[in-house]
Amino acid sequence: MSVVRRLRSPPQLAGQSLPLSVPINYLFTCVSNCRRRGCPPRASLQRPPPREPPSLRAPCCSASLGSSCQPSRPRSPLFQGLRFEVVPSRFKEKLDKASFPTPYAYAIETAKQKALEVARRMHQKDLRAPDVVIGADTIVTIGGLILEKPVDKQDAYRMLSRLNGKEHSVFTGVAIVHCCTTDAQLDLEVSEFHEETTVKFSELSEELLWEYIDSGEPMDKAGGYGIQALGGMLVEHVRGDFLNVVGFPLNHFCKKLVELYSPPRREDLQRVKHDSIPPVDTFENLSDVEGSGSDPAQGDDRGGHGRAEADGDRTPAPAGTQGTDSNGTGESPPPFPAGLLELIDGFKASKALFVACKLNVFDVLKEDAPLKAVDIAGKIDASVCGTERLLDVCVALGLLEKTDRGYRNTELADVHLASDGEYSLHGLAMHSHDHFWSRFTDLELAVREGASVAFGRKTEEPVQSKHKTLQFMRAMHGLAMLTARQVATAFDLSRFTSACDLGGCTGALARALTQEYPRLKVTVFDLPEVIEHVTCVQPEGRRTDRIRFVPGDFFKDDLPEADLYILSRILHEWPDDKVCELLSRVSSRCKPGGGILVAEKVLEDKPAARGSLPASLNLLVRTQGRERGLPEYRGLLERHGFGDVRLAHAGDRLDVILGTRASPP
Repeated sequence: MSVVRRLRSPPQLAGQSLPLSVPINYLFTCVSNCRRRGCPPRASLQRPPPREPPSLRAPCCSASLGSSCQPSRPRSPLFQGLRFEVVPSRFKEKLDKASFPTPYAYAIETAKQKALEVARRMHQKDLRAPDVVIGADTIVTIGGLILEKPVDKQDAYRMLSRLNGKEHSVFTGVAIVHCCTTDAQLDLEVSEFHEETTVKFSELSEELLWEYIDSGEPMDKAGGYGIQALGGMLVEHVRGDFLNVVGFPLNHFCKKLVELYSPPRREDLQRVKHDSIPPVDTFENLSDVEGSGSDPAQGDDRGGHGRAEADGDRTPAPAGTQGTDSNGTGESPPPFPAGLLELIDGFKASKALFVACKLNVFDVLKEDAPLKAVDIAGKIDASVCGTERLLDVCVALGLLEKTDRGYRNTELADVHLASDGEYSLHGLAMHSHDHFWSRFTDLELAVREGASVAFGRKTEEPVQSKHKTLQFMRAMHGLAMLTARQVATAFDLSRFTSACDLGGCTGALARALTQEYPRLKVTVFDLPEVIEHVTCVQPEGRRTDRIRFVPGDFFKDDLPEADLYILSRILHEWPDDKVCELLSRVSSRCKPGGGILVAEKVLEDKPAARGSLPASLNLLVRTQGRERGLPEYRGLLERHGFGDVRLAHAGDRLDVILGTRASPP
C-alpha cells in the first residue's frame, strides 16, 4: 500500500482527464484529514487545509479492462493534488447475475458492495470511516449476456468471436457511499448511477483474432479486450463516453458530484445547465465550510449552496426533480425501466424482422442498393407508406442504414438475413414466423396444463409439404453453420476414421468434420424426405467424396456402421423413454473404443443465460422433449455403456459431450 502526497488542491481534479490506464474496477476513497466526530451536511463538505491535502484510498479489484493495480498507478494525473493509499478490495464478486433485471443493475450492485466493504473495513481498522467512498464496476454485455474474463485462450476466442462484427454495450455502475461516524457507529448512505457506451467491433479475420489472443492481453480483461491498448485495433466505432469503456465515466461522475455537493439555487434552475463537464470554478463550491462563517472574499453564491440541503433528505434528487417541499424531502422517482420497456415491446421488433424477411427486403437491398422506399415498395409489391415505416424500424434495429440516397443493408443483414448467404439465418427467421409464432400463442395453455397436454391437442400434419420441409431444413442449416466448426473442434476426434451424423440434415456439421479431420469419412443419416431435398440447400462446391447421405429413420431402420455416432440438437426433442430407445440402438452398433458425440444446450446449476431461454419455451409449446443437465446426460450415456463422459462448450448456446464405448463386462 503506497501513500502519495501532492500540493495541488482537489478542484484541480475537474480539469484533468482520466488516463487510459485506469482500470475498470478502481475504487476511489476520499478521506478527509479533518478529525470531525459528526457527519457534516453533504453539500457543505469541507476542503482540507492546503497544507494537508485529502487522502485517496484506491482499492483495486480483480475484474478490469485496464491494467491491474501497479506501483506506477499513483502517478496518474487523476490523483494529482490528493494524498491516497492503494487498498485491495476484498469483496468476492459472486453475485447471481440472473437475479438482476438488467446488466447495469448488476454492475451498480457490484460497485456498491465493493465500496461498502472498503468503508466498513476502514472504519474497523481506524475506528473512523472515510467521508466518501466511490466504487465503480464495468462490464461488457452482448445480447443480455455478461462477459467475464476469459479462463483460457479458447474462452477468449469464443468471447471475441461473439463480439466480432457486432455492437455490444459497456456498462459502468458507480456507487458513491457517504460515511459518517457518530459515537463509534458507522452510518452509510449510497448514491448510484450508471453509464452505457456502445462499441462496435470490425469484422475480424481468424488470424487477427488469434494474434491478439496470443499477445496475452485478453486474459485479464472482461469481455476479452482492452480498448486502451492493443484491443483498440479491433474497434470500428464507439458511441458514448470513451472513458467509460476504459473504466470510469468521468463526465457523468463530475456532473454527479456537482448534483450532490453543489446543487444550483432554485432561482437558477431555469438557466443553469451542465451539458458537459462543469468548469473548475464550479468545483470550488465544494470548499464551503460548515456554519455561517464563509469567507467574504468568496462571494455570496458560495455561502448558500451547502445549507440548502442541510436539514433535508440525505439523498438529494437531481436538480429540478424534487417535490414542492422546500427542504427537498420529496422522494425521487424510481429509475426509468428502459430495459423492461424494451422487453415488453420486444415482440414487435421480432415481428418486424420476420415480415422484412418474408417480403425479401434484405434480398432486394443486397442486389441493388441504396434504394428509396418507393422503389423497394415496388419490388416487394407493398404500399409505400407501410414499406417506409417497416424500413425505418429496421434502421432502428440496426438491420438497415439510411442515407439521403436511400436504404441499404448493414453488414449484419447482408451476411445473415439475405437468403443466399453461406451463414444466412433467413430460413430460421421464416421458420420462426410461420411455425413458432402461432405456437407461442398457446404458451399460456402449455404453462397451465403442461407440455404433454398442450402437445396432445395439436394436429400435426402427417406429411409436410415440400415448402415446409425446405423451410425447416434451411432453419436447421443456418443454425448448424454458425456452430459446426466449434462442435467439430470441441474435442480431438482424430482417432476416429468414420462417423455417422444421426439427423444430420444438410450435412453442415459433416463438412466441418471432414475439413478438420482429413482421414474421417462421415455418413449423414436422416429421413428420406430430408435427404431428397439436400441438394436444394447444400451450397455448391461443398460436396466431397468423404460424405455420403443415407435415408432412414433412426428409430426404425438399421444405423450405418461407424466409429463415432453424432447426435446434434436431437436428444432435447424427445422424452426420456425415446432418448433411452435411441441411445440403446446407438450402443448396440457402436464397438468398444468407439464414441458418441452429443451437441445440446446443457443446463447448469446456475440460472440459464437469457439466450437459452427461448429454446426451453420452444420445447414447452412444440414437443414433449426437454433440456437436461450434465448429470442427466452422463447418467444416460453411462447407463448405455458409454464412459469417460466429458463436456466442452461450443459458444453460449451449445455444449458438446463426448463419451467412449466401454468394453462389455
